[in-house]
Amino acid sequence: MKTLMKNSLMGLVLSTPFLVNAAPVDDEIAKLQQQWAHVNYELKDDAQSQAFEQLIHQARSVTIKYGDDAKSWIWSGIIQSSFAGQKGGLGALSLAKKSKKAFEKAIELDASALNGSALMSLGVLFHKVPGWPIAFGDDDKAEELMKKALAINPKGIDGNYFYGEYLYDEGKYQQAKDYLLLAQQAAPRPNRPLADKYRQQEIKQVLAKVEKRLSKRLKK
Repeated sequence: MKTLMKNSLMGLVLSTPFLVNAAPVDDEIAKLQQQWAHVNYELKDDAQSQAFEQLIHQARSVTIKYGDDAKSWIWSGIIQSSFAGQKGGLGALSLAKKSKKAFEKAIELDASALNGSALMSLGVLFHKVPGWPIAFGDDDKAEELMKKALAINPKGIDGNYFYGEYLYDEGKYQQAKDYLLLAQQAAPRPNRPLADKYRQQEIKQVLAKVEKRLSKRLKK
């Protein structure tokens, strides 16, 4: 049975670059993105937990000010799901449920916002959490949502990484390799160097596991 939250859930994040003359909500989201990358990848243990708590409050303020903008709900969901991945265990379930609601709200407002990242992020969430009766996990639903997101943004680093990871977990190793290579070849995001750096490291780690599985199959 799945653990409540796998560590890779901490990497939940998809986004698009923001313009120099961005709207106020985009400025707020850009700040959340930058802080998230630092907290998610560079902090550990109690310092990370405390920083996530603060970041959740900041994200909540953004949804209060810009509740009709899907991007605010996307980032609220991403931050809560990332904190759930950091906490793990049953203590993460409440955060996972709140994250799910945030992504669903974003999809209701604009499913294509941030290149369909609410669809992809919700799909990852369905894949990572356990199913009934513990939680709401559902791999079929996860794949459905991920494919919808990839139809919107077929060349993005995050979407191809997450779908490749999903395919690896499902034992579809050659397909997983194809999507992970697409993720590896994605264009860098000039405003997201830190996130891209660590995402590429995650891609390499999963690709190594895929190659190991494929090699074993060839030896049989």
